[in-house]
Amino acid sequence: MAESDFPVPVSTLPGEAARAPVQGLDAGRRESLCRAGALALGGLAMTLGGPAAAQNAARTVLRVSTPAVPDDWHARMWTVFRQSLETAAPGAFDVQIHLSGTLFKQGAEPSAMARGNLELAALSAADLARRVPEFGVFTAGYTLRDPAHQRQVFDGPIGEALYRRVTAEMDIVPLATLYLGTRQLNLRDARNVRTPADLKGLKLRMPASREWLFLGEALGATAMPLAFGEVYLALKTGTIDAQDNPLPTVRAAKFHEVTRQIVLTSHLVDGLVIAVSAKAWQALDERGRAHVRTAARAAVDFNNENRLKEEAELVAFFRQQGLQITTPDVDAFRRAVRQAYAGSDIGRAWPAELAERIAATR
Repeated sequence: MAESDFPVPVSTLPGEAARAPVQGLDAGRRESLCRAGALALGGLAMTLGGPAAAQNAARTVLRVSTPAVPDDWHARMWTVFRQSLETAAPGAFDVQIHLSGTLFKQGAEPSAMARGNLELAALSAADLARRVPEFGVFTAGYTLRDPAHQRQVFDGPIGEALYRRVTAEMDIVPLATLYLGTRQLNLRDARNVRTPADLKGLKLRMPASREWLFLGEALGATAMPLAFGEVYLALKTGTIDAQDNPLPTVRAAKFHEVTRQIVLTSHLVDGLVIAVSAKAWQALDERGRAHVRTAARAAVDFNNENRLKEEAELVAFFRQQGLQITTPDVDAFRRAVRQAYAGSDIGRAWPAELAERIAATR
C-alpha cells in the first residue's frame, strides 16, 4: 500500500505537536524545557533498565573450569547442569562454562576453588589426594571393578566419609562422582604387549601428579607428566610414545588420528568428582543448594548413560579407523600393579582397611 493512501498531517507526526509551541519561546525557556525533557527520558530509560539490571546482579554466577574438549561427554554434561538449574530456578543462576582448560589448567582447579576464584569443577582423585591422601586409593590400578562398583562405593558410606574429609581439608564440597571411563593404553606405534615387561622404555604420558606417574611406572612404562591439551601434538611428533585414557576420550580428543594401537589393559575405572567451592556453597540458601545437587546428579546421569553406550561401540570404531586392538594378560598387569602399590609410600598413606572395604562393597 502506498504511503499517499493515508496522508498524515505534519502537525500530528510524533514530536511535532510538542515542538511547535516551543518555537515561540525565548532561547532560555527552550533550553530549560529541552533539559527537562532529556532528564525525563533518562529517568524513563533507568526505570526500564532497572529491573533487568537488578535481576542480572541477583543471579548467582557459577564459573565452571574443565580440561575436557567440547565433544567429550564430561564437557557436554555441564550444559545439562546449566539447563537443570534454569528449569528449577529460572533466572537465578548464571552458569559460565569454560572448556579445554581455557580458564584454569588441569590440576589448578582445587586451589582456585579454595581461593574463591572458581565455583565449579570436576576433580580427579589425584587432585583430591593432594590434601586427602585416602582419595589416592582411586588412583591405584585395579581398585574398582566396573562402573557399577564405582557408583556403589561413592554413593555409600565410603564415599560420604571421603566427601566430608574433602570439605574439611580443602574448602570444597563434593556433590557427585561421574564415570569417566575405563582407562586403556593408546600407543603411537604398535608393539606386542602381553605383560608389563613389554612396556619397558615406553614413554607414557600421565597427568602431572605423583599418583598418576606412579601408576604409569607400575604398568611397566616410563611415565612422563604432560598437560592434557599438549598430548595430541606430543603423540604426533613422537615426544611421547603412548597415552592412557578411556576410549570415549580417545575419540573426542582425536588421539586415534596419531596412534596405531589400543591395548585393553582396563587398568583403572576412572571417575571425576563434581565439586563446588565452599565459598559458593555457603552463599546459597537451602533451596539453592538442593537445586545445585539435583543439577549435578542430572549431569552425572547424562554423562554416565552416554559414556557407557559409547564405550561399548568404540572398539569396532577404532578398528574401522585402522588401529590394532589387542588384549594383554590382564591378570599379569593386575598382579604387578598391586605389588607395586603394596610396597610404596603412596599405598601406605591409605588406611589399611580402605582397599578391603572397597573390594567388599557390593
